[in-house]
Amino acid sequence: MKTFTNTGNKDTRSGFGAGLTELGKTNPNVVALCADLTGSLKMEVFQENHPERFFQVGIAEANMIGIAAGMTIGGKIPFTGTFANFSTGRVYDQIRQSVAYSHKNVKICASHAGVTLGEDGATHQILEDIGLMKMLPGMVVINPCDYNQTKAATIAIAEHYGPVYLRFGRPSVPNFTPADQTFEIGKALHLIDGSDVTILATGHLVWEALEAAKTLNELGISAEVINIHTIKPLDDEAILKSVKKTGCVVTCEEHNYLGGLGESVARVLSLNHPAPQEFVATNDTFGESGTPAQLMDKYQLNSAAIIEKAQKVISRK
Repeated sequence: MKTFTNTGNKDTRSGFGAGLTELGKTNPNVVALCADLTGSLKMEVFQENHPERFFQVGIAEANMIGIAAGMTIGGKIPFTGTFANFSTGRVYDQIRQSVAYSHKNVKICASHAGVTLGEDGATHQILEDIGLMKMLPGMVVINPCDYNQTKAATIAIAEHYGPVYLRFGRPSVPNFTPADQTFEIGKALHLIDGSDVTILATGHLVWEALEAAKTLNELGISAEVINIHTIKPLDDEAILKSVKKTGCVVTCEEHNYLGGLGESVARVLSLNHPAPQEFVATNDTFGESGTPAQLMDKYQLNSAAIIEKAQKVISRK
């Protein structure tokens, strides 16, 4: 079975910062806006290098989205930065009306997503953002898995014309994808071949899926692992090809099972190839305060939960 090496834990928000820094050097149309969280979003280097292209709007997220939408009219490519909760829930009306409806070329970059925001608790965590954003017509939704992939995704979305929601996180997590990768929007990444169960994972759950696959292999279960970094547009072809082979699927995400990756996969399967499915996701709940590791364990967003759901879904075939 193919294995992956963690080259050192890094936070995905720093991958965004590194990607934005690179864009600052290579694309003069890229501008950055932040809602009083420059350090948390790792946007300091862009600000230092390109002060004329950085706009600190303060704690005024709705205004930030409006400014960003206006900047696109002059040919700029605005990257907005704040926590995922404030990037979506607080400004949904502005995103819908000023960005999505008129198909503005705004990149909504959202850090501290999911329960791994940690100790700040439920008011700052968001577990509904993927659902909110994927329902907007024309909105691309991306949820990369590690530092390297987040950096590559940040660079790639500058070349895509239209609104994008880029979701990433706060904690340091395993960094295992290639540093020199080319990110392709909408193209799932096949990580491990398997024949008994398909595991579709996104974001922080990709590494947990790889860890689960190793244990399942020791138990005599062959798990296929696919990294779904783009939730919209979804790679229907890759999903169907895998599930037709294995006969069942487990979807894994740091998000409410209502409205997330799992429901998108269920739609694809119900329309094309019905198959047993299990969900590793939060169960219609808000988060709470705790360390990221404590919360991932409490809400069963880990390799142990994936193993349990894989065994369960295989029994349903």
